[in-house]
Amino acid sequence: MANLKSLAKDTAIYGLSNIVGRFLNYLLVPLYTHYMPKASGDYGISTNVYAYTALILVLLTFGMETTLFRYANDERYKADTVFSTAMGMVGSLTAVFLLLIFGFIGPISSALGYAEHPDYLLMMAVVVALDAIQALPFCYLRYQKRAVRFASLKLLFIVLNIVLNLLYFVVLGKTSVFYVFFINLICTGLITFFFIPDFFRIHWKFDAKLLREMLSYSWPILILGIAGILNQVADKIIFPLVYPDESNANVQLGVYGSCVKIAMIMAMITQAFRYAYEPIVFAKNKDADKTEYYASAMKYFIIFTLLAFLCVVGWMPLLQYIIGADYREGLGVVPIVMAAEIMMGVYFNLSFWYKLIDKTIYGAWFSLTGCIVLLVVNIIFIPKFGYWACAWGGVAGYGTAMVLSYIVGQRKNPIPYPMKDIVLYVVITAILTWPMIVCQDLLPMWVQLLINSLLIVLFLTYIVKKDFPLSSLPVIGKKFKK
Repeated sequence: MANLKSLAKDTAIYGLSNIVGRFLNYLLVPLYTHYMPKASGDYGISTNVYAYTALILVLLTFGMETTLFRYANDERYKADTVFSTAMGMVGSLTAVFLLLIFGFIGPISSALGYAEHPDYLLMMAVVVALDAIQALPFCYLRYQKRAVRFASLKLLFIVLNIVLNLLYFVVLGKTSVFYVFFINLICTGLITFFFIPDFFRIHWKFDAKLLREMLSYSWPILILGIAGILNQVADKIIFPLVYPDESNANVQLGVYGSCVKIAMIMAMITQAFRYAYEPIVFAKNKDADKTEYYASAMKYFIIFTLLAFLCVVGWMPLLQYIIGADYREGLGVVPIVMAAEIMMGVYFNLSFWYKLIDKTIYGAWFSLTGCIVLLVVNIIFIPKFGYWACAWGGVAGYGTAMVLSYIVGQRKNPIPYPMKDIVLYVVITAILTWPMIVCQDLLPMWVQLLINSLLIVLFLTYIVKKDFPLSSLPVIGKKFKK
């Protein structure tokens, strides 16, 4: 129970920074979709370039984030030595990456379709390099349970980013996508600067033998990470390459990219849960009740993500105003993308069985299989169905990886997940979602919001009655026990 309380507390801190940060970031979506007209394709360019940077970041960090937790909890090594060795690896890869980009920027920008704007790629190359350097210090803060400092730095980046965007776009009238990348460069550089004091506190020691052991553990995680990030961004990379109308590709990608922002509440919850859950899982591995803990954590994760799903779908009549009117034609993909994100979160929770027994190669195979499914769906169906294929491709990819991980995991390292309860929650969510979607265009907005809110309250009532009885809550519970 103490571990679950710690998980809840840390999830709240990480979640608050994540949710507040994402909410503040949402303020940029109406800003961009208002000042960057759909016809310009600038928002599509932003979506495409950020997809590439997400993939490169996974390559540069080389699976060392999870590996850091694995070996920092190993009694054979000092945590600072593990951190120093991992940083040496990531720093070396980052230096090579920057040399290649700056040395071959001409051919690279031409190959990616940015021959006239190599400056976009140069700026984002530096950004992703700095992000890679920051990744392990942020990870080390999580290991040290310094959630407040972690959250503070994350929020500082978001606030500064918003202030500068407002300054450039609204006050100075600089509305090109160039300034989106330029502002990101400034903010990322500043956050890197704030880590300097932390670097001085580290007892730096590079251990070549440890590095070899860490690499043997991390390379399957790297493959898993590549496949995982491709599941998230491959559609945005592939779209301009296979969409039949080349001149309209970035426009359509901009519509899809802006609507996906609304669905990212699932990613927020999953990421917040991961930040808190990952360190506890490795520490919990020695306890006798670990399987019950993992099963309970999975159940509560699904409950809260399904609740978030209903809230987003139910309040879509209001949430749609986050994006500009020209971009709202793609709102239908939001529930599909959220469903894919839930599957990704479940897959992340399932993934610990092979991480804890040092069989990360299984994760690599599962993720690669899911990635192949996603790529096939996108390549085949984008030319005909546009960004709808992107949304369903995510469901197919994550769904495949999730099912494979569950089936094999129950054979190799069985965990008694409460499948009846989980399936029941999914079925109830589907039943409540159907009238929300059907009534979208049939009723006035206030009527939709009223009906949808009542359905959400109905779901909440079931949760409280089934799994969160009010009598178990502190202070408030005393009234219900009388």
